[in-house]
This record gives sequence, structure tokens and C-alpha cells, in this order.
Amino acid sequence: MTTPNENTDVQTKKIPNDQLELYFDRFTKRFLQTESTNRIDVEVLAPEWGDQFEAERVRVIGITYEPKKNTLDFALENADHRVEGVKEVWTAEDADGFVKSISVVRADGTRDIATINRRAT
Repeated sequence: MTTPNENTDVQTKKIPNDQLELYFDRFTKRFLQTESTNRIDVEVLAPEWGDQFEAERVRVIGITYEPKKNTLDFALENADHRVEGVKEVWTAEDADGFVKSISVVRADGTRDIATINRRAT
């Protein structure tokens, strides 16, 4: 499912789980391995904890999905952030395919929101 945003060239879409591995592999190779100035904020929204920032303005090195473990991993400059029990993944992309944000819904209802800030080199 794709939803165009009326105000910009950003499109929001749900990525089918069977396509997550290839989707994030392509994104990492195309943008994250070639653009070394991208920064990410990762926020976890959980009913029992409230809203927590796991990372703020940290360099993102790569994003991978492991289908056998059903985990989405964010490789960060000084740590990693792992999302287990992935139920749904939504992304917002620029016209050139750069992923500006990722919303992950876990099986327990927790949400992980990652915002990637593209910086000029």
C-alpha cells in the first residue's frame, strides 16, 4: 500500500514482511554505505514504559532484517538497536528512494519510530 503525501514528494508505504530483507539491503547499499553523514533518531513507544529515545542523532551504518529471527537491526555508530517480533513495517520515502522514516509495529503492540536525517556531505 502506498500513500502519496499531498505537500511533498514523500510516499508512505507498508513493506510486506517477505520483502523486508531485500528492501533494507538495497537501501543500505544505495544510501547508507555511500552517504556517511546520515543521522538517525530512534524512539520506542511502549504502553508499559512510555516514550523512550534509544538513539538521538547517531550515525546510521546499516539496517538489516533477519527473516528467521523476525528482527530488524539498526547498526549505529556506537551501538545497535534491535527490534524483535516485527509485525508491520511502514516507511516514508523521498522521490529518489531515500527512507526518511521507519515505523515498526512489534507483535506486542510496541512501536519503534526511526527518523533518518539526510545531511549534505
